Amino acid sequence: MNAAPDVLIGIDAGTSVIKSVAFDLSGRQIACTALPNRYETIPGGGAEQDLARTWADAATTLRLLCDEVPDLARRTAAIAVTGQGDGTWLIDRDGEPVGKGWLWLDARAASIVEDIRARPEDRLRYERTGTGLAACQQGPQLRLIERTTPERLQRAATAFHCKDWLYFKLTGERASDPSEGCFTFGDFAARRYSDEVIDILGLTHLSRLLPEIVDGAARSTALTNAAAGMTGLLPGTPVVLGYVDVACTALGAGLFDPAARPGCSIIGSTGMHMRLAVGADDVQLNNDRTGYTMCMPAPGVCAQMQSNMAATLNIDWVLGLAAGILASQGISRSSAEMIPLIDEWIATSEPASLLYQPYVSEAGERGPFVDANARAGFIGISSRHGYGDLVRAVFEGLAFAARDCYAAAGPLPGEVRLTGGAARSNALRRILGAALGSKVRTSKREEAGAAGAAMIAAVSIGLYPSMEACAAEWVAPLLGPAEEPDATLAGIYEKAYPAYAQAWRALRPVWRTMAREH
Repeated sequence: MNAAPDVLIGIDAGTSVIKSVAFDLSGRQIACTALPNRYETIPGGGAEQDLARTWADAATTLRLLCDEVPDLARRTAAIAVTGQGDGTWLIDRDGEPVGKGWLWLDARAASIVEDIRARPEDRLRYERTGTGLAACQQGPQLRLIERTTPERLQRAATAFHCKDWLYFKLTGERASDPSEGCFTFGDFAARRYSDEVIDILGLTHLSRLLPEIVDGAARSTALTNAAAGMTGLLPGTPVVLGYVDVACTALGAGLFDPAARPGCSIIGSTGMHMRLAVGADDVQLNNDRTGYTMCMPAPGVCAQMQSNMAATLNIDWVLGLAAGILASQGISRSSAEMIPLIDEWIATSEPASLLYQPYVSEAGERGPFVDANARAGFIGISSRHGYGDLVRAVFEGLAFAARDCYAAAGPLPGEVRLTGGAARSNALRRILGAALGSKVRTSKREEAGAAGAAMIAAVSIGLYPSMEACAAEWVAPLLGPAEEPDATLAGIYEKAYPAYAQAWRALRPVWRTMAREH
């Protein structure tokens, strides 16, 4: 007699890597397989990805996972999929791609965003979606596609996001989830599309492209025969459409704790900073109309997110400076080899003696303000400053950016749960905790995004009665001890933060002038 299925699979199709991760039913990670993701940059700020290749790579990671986990096909209880957010992935009536997918990195629709944000009715759009308009989103991208290549929209039958495309290839079902569906085109309180929002975006005539909103926490669909042949899994295996990758990562890292109501920061290539809102009335919108409000897989619960465009990219840049100088002298050191020196550099530097604006991404900034022209820079350099001071200032700039983001979504959290590549840095945790005046707890979960998707599947197929019950077993045991903020350092940063915020406001016209000249 065959034993009951005992494995959940989470697929996480990120910007740089596509992963398939196997978990046991209590949340322990069993195995992970991954392939590098591939996209191309386009002159003028574009970033595109091949849909067919993305599906082929995702299917390959599942086949590789079958090789890693004995008898995986029979043992799989459900598959859940999440992926990079925003962007526009078009398919036709036959399910074939209509051109390449536009990614969240694509900035070509910036002028359309500026036009819409300048109109008074954008306030209503913001109040419905809880989300600031940005060039990475599907609404402005559809407008630009219509303006530049209208024939693509004439051929298109459905507009997807990345995870929606993979879910379609797994199940044949055209759907999007409540998080992306609502923060792009909908009403986060009602969890459905909003005709008013679609009209304000100028897309009423294209609303036919929007797929049904499906809540994966309450519904699954069977794996098709064709997808089973591609992946090595069994036809009929339940497949769940997860929420957007940021929501899933926050879920896996510990944001979903209605009792503690912590913050959650993901410090990766980009910085994501979230607070938990336990009902629609708890969502706190700001006058600048920025940030995201993302439905979470529990009734009425949302994550409010502000995201600074570049996080560890700033660290990579400053470490790369040192590596480049050494290379010019015939000494080979990678940025990774420089990481052990960070604590030493920071220990010999003075806190907050410099300000650093961490807008090193060429796409500018999106949180807590939206400005495609924003650029990084140091303020206050004197002859006494050395390389260690620059390194410290970069870390402090990331911490101040996090504080900026949290402040735009309400009161600063008393506790922040931390995940992402930089969470392992003692220096970053100490500086971040002091800048926020918050306790910091680091999640030991290696693949938080895939875990969050798998948690949605666990609730969907009835393994847990609620997301609270699932999080108690999957998340709480993996949270590290609370690290208290350094009181002395917190006092220094409390005095320095206003100058940081004042600086980016003062520099915005300078950035605009520089952009015109280049």
